[in-house]
Amino acid sequence: MDQRTDSERRQDAVPGREAKPAIVRARKPQAWADWLAARRRRVLVIAALIILAIVATVVWWVNTSGYETTDDAFIDARTVSISSQINAAIVDVPVTDNQMVEAGAVLVRLDERDYKAQLDQSKANIVNIDAQIDAQQARIEQAQKQAAESQANLTFAEQQERRYSDLVSKGAVTVEQAQQYVSGLRQAQANFSGAEHNVVATQKQLPVLRAQRQQAAAQLELAQANVSRTLVTAPEAGRVTRLTAAKGNYAAVGQTLMMFVPQTLWVTANFKETQLQTVRPGDPVEIAVDAFPGRKFKGHVDSIQSGSGTAFSLLPAENATGNYVKIVQRVPVKIVFDRPPDVQLGPGMSVVPTVRTK
Repeated sequence: MDQRTDSERRQDAVPGREAKPAIVRARKPQAWADWLAARRRRVLVIAALIILAIVATVVWWVNTSGYETTDDAFIDARTVSISSQINAAIVDVPVTDNQMVEAGAVLVRLDERDYKAQLDQSKANIVNIDAQIDAQQARIEQAQKQAAESQANLTFAEQQERRYSDLVSKGAVTVEQAQQYVSGLRQAQANFSGAEHNVVATQKQLPVLRAQRQQAAAQLELAQANVSRTLVTAPEAGRVTRLTAAKGNYAAVGQTLMMFVPQTLWVTANFKETQLQTVRPGDPVEIAVDAFPGRKFKGHVDSIQSGSGTAFSLLPAENATGNYVKIVQRVPVKIVFDRPPDVQLGPGMSVVPTVRTK
């Protein structure tokens, strides 16, 4: 049965006009498949790029979720100000700028002649006082012997006085003779009393001499210390910096001769307080030093300061005002190297630490 419309039938019935084929409605799905087939490589590339971006995003998230880093960090150390502890002329400076020295190495030599003279004088005072103490000890022994002799004389005088008193009462001797022995007794008593006081006086002089000896010993110790201070030595292994001492100059007490940087260095990293939620002492750290690009140094978190940096500044922030603006504070974190770096580092050098939180 012919299902075409009347207009289609009339067009086919017109003489000299070719009949048009019927439109195929199933052509669209076939065209989409042909388009995909023609662009198969492009589709695969786009799909691969999408998958690669997803994988990269996941890897980045996994690797960065357990790390904390900051560029507000620097090499730190407890630098030492080497200064003179006595007043003396500088006779030698055996070190130079930025020289590495070991602990105990001589940094500056000061003129020691005046202080050696004081040391010799103190030693002489000690010897003199020791001799006085020995002499005083001999005086004490002599005074004690004299006191013992006086006591013996007193005992004999007492016995003689009693004997003659009995004889006077019996009429065997005269009163005058008895009075002579009474006088002798009183003289013996006076001699014994004087001898006792002499013993006490000589014994009391001994503590005075011993006190003088202690004072002289203290002066000797001070003189020895001053002589030792004529040699300014390195407190520990480190590097000489900012050398100002020069041979021929005069060093006053407290005058800075140089700065000294010990070998013990660490990193002070000022993390934001919001970054410290998972940071703990002992966490491993990878340290990048700006002066040595491409190098990484291993370390670990040593400690976290109990308070923000501004809390210990010279002028700490006062928030009890009506114009308060909340600002994320930074907290210093001390990071130490697992091994001493094999490069020359110094305080103030910029670093970027990355903490791997556990």
